[in-house]
Amino acid sequence: MNYYKRQDGDAFIKRYCDGSLTDKAAFACGSIITIEFFIKQAYNPSSAFFYLGNDREVIISLTLSPPRSEGGYEVFSVTIDSKEITGGANRGLFFYHFEAETANGRLYTQTDGVNCTLAGSFRNEWQMSVYTEEYKTPEWLDGGVIYQIFIDRFAKGGVDYRRADAVYNYDWDSGIPEFPEKRGDDFPNNSFFGGTLYGAAEKIDYLYELGVTCVYLNPVFEAFSNHKYDVGDYMKVDDMFGGDKALEYFVKKASERGIAVVLDGVFNHVGADSVYFNRYGRYSSLGAFQSTESPYYDWFSFTDFPEKYDSWWGLKNLPKIKRNESYDSFICNTVIPKYMAMGIAGWRLDVVDELSSGFTERITEAIKEKKDNAVVIGEVWEDATNKIAYDERKEYFLGKQLDSVTNYPIRDAIIEYVLHGSSALLKFTMQILYEHYPAHKLSHIMNIVGTHDTERIFSVLGGEGINGRSNAELATDRLSEQNRRKAVKRLKNAYLLLAFMPGVPCIYYGDEAGVEGWHDPFNRRPFPWNSVDSELYEWFIRVNKLRAEEPLFKSKQLRIYDTDNNTFTAERFDNKDCIVICANMSENTVKFGKYEKTVDNCEENMYNHFNDMPAESVRVFKKAENQWKLLI
Repeated sequence: MNYYKRQDGDAFIKRYCDGSLTDKAAFACGSIITIEFFIKQAYNPSSAFFYLGNDREVIISLTLSPPRSEGGYEVFSVTIDSKEITGGANRGLFFYHFEAETANGRLYTQTDGVNCTLAGSFRNEWQMSVYTEEYKTPEWLDGGVIYQIFIDRFAKGGVDYRRADAVYNYDWDSGIPEFPEKRGDDFPNNSFFGGTLYGAAEKIDYLYELGVTCVYLNPVFEAFSNHKYDVGDYMKVDDMFGGDKALEYFVKKASERGIAVVLDGVFNHVGADSVYFNRYGRYSSLGAFQSTESPYYDWFSFTDFPEKYDSWWGLKNLPKIKRNESYDSFICNTVIPKYMAMGIAGWRLDVVDELSSGFTERITEAIKEKKDNAVVIGEVWEDATNKIAYDERKEYFLGKQLDSVTNYPIRDAIIEYVLHGSSALLKFTMQILYEHYPAHKLSHIMNIVGTHDTERIFSVLGGEGINGRSNAELATDRLSEQNRRKAVKRLKNAYLLLAFMPGVPCIYYGDEAGVEGWHDPFNRRPFPWNSVDSELYEWFIRVNKLRAEEPLFKSKQLRIYDTDNNTFTAERFDNKDCIVICANMSENTVKFGKYEKTVDNCEENMYNHFNDMPAESVRVFKKAENQWKLLI
């Protein structure tokens, strides 16, 4: 069986870091990088050229030395000092390609980011990043499990604070979240079911049994809405959740079970109904909407004061913050220190793409100053290493910003495989992220199949899609018992695939219980404490226990195999042992035959194990001391 990263065909490359063969495309500054370009001798290449640059300029333009011959290929080589190409910055993102003069004329390498073909004109390039890590990595996350809690919908308890301007739904078990007539309509989002931080604290033992090691809380700041992304006052935990004392209590109870707590940092916009903007005059402050003399006026961009102002995605209830020293200092010197002093273990930065690099660096510095191994996670929906947002090339993983990002690409790939049976996207996604992400970043990536911003994974895997249905229809949509059983089987497969990958799986509250729901607000139903799907819940416990007990789930080494389209095989390994995941999403039993590829650093063939894989199933095996063992 071949590796997904091919070393055959008309052309391919090999990379070396300080003399060792590597699949990685991210290198610590100071590394010596060698890249070998293999081109078939049948092309009769007379010369080859190497070009490397960044977004601004070509940095290296070389005619390569005469090649060596190896296995039917001519092999050209180039060696790069990673520090030199940064021009003194000690970090940067670069792109490179090869060209060759052949019997067929000038040919150019073209790549999908992993594998290589030849073309008669320039198409694209590989990427290479050079980083200088300035902060301690959050190794306490290794091998762990994150659990996301949308506080109003997780658990009631402790306090029963009622706000006069809010709408309350007292039907926890069957209530339907309030919804607009159609998606995108103006909607207050001020209906509540009564979940609190005290209630969440009462469920710490449940989370501990599930295998959770870190809780990520949706915003806790005082705000008008139930989701709290429309911050009203950064300096107060919302009274509806129990206030500051409730957060302190939750952190304390979680800590007693060895569970860390991460907060949601909403630092790109605030609420129109806030101390800072005060559009409706509910606060005693002089808000930016009320006067140009407001101490907060310079935080916002008005085009026609006061009615026309810059807001997040045009939503007038979310005025967007204009980058300024006053706001940045307030967040970094006042807000972050307040919550770090409560024992917070890190932050997830909401819409981090919309923050400037300078502000993101400053936030990270403020967090790490208070806790050197705190985790800083950015909400990013794409490959975080080459993201361009608002005309700015982001530098999330070059050493001064994030420890981790949300891994939405893996969600798309797993759904494509489990629901439709094609593993092509999963193989490509995992290979490209493995190559592009520095190893210490990939180890802490937040792997997800569902969040408060996506349709419930249970509905996706068991339902027939939205298919143009109205919100009124979606509000009452429920899976048939037959489709629920189908969803349980598929979600078990999906979660095992997710949990196997480098990084940390994040469970959106209720996914382990079989909560249904399409887009927001239907994906935010109350947790069904009286009707948890026991088969699903016990599977999540079993998978999480395996992650905790098996050291190879902390390995930074990953290899993807080039299987047929219905199957998926990957391994995580060290210099002695390995674990292998085998998945078959076809409708037929598949024999995972004799794998005879030798794993690097091992003295023997690692795969000589025969196993019949049932239809729509996933298995994980371990090879240690020359013995195979089925782990799950």
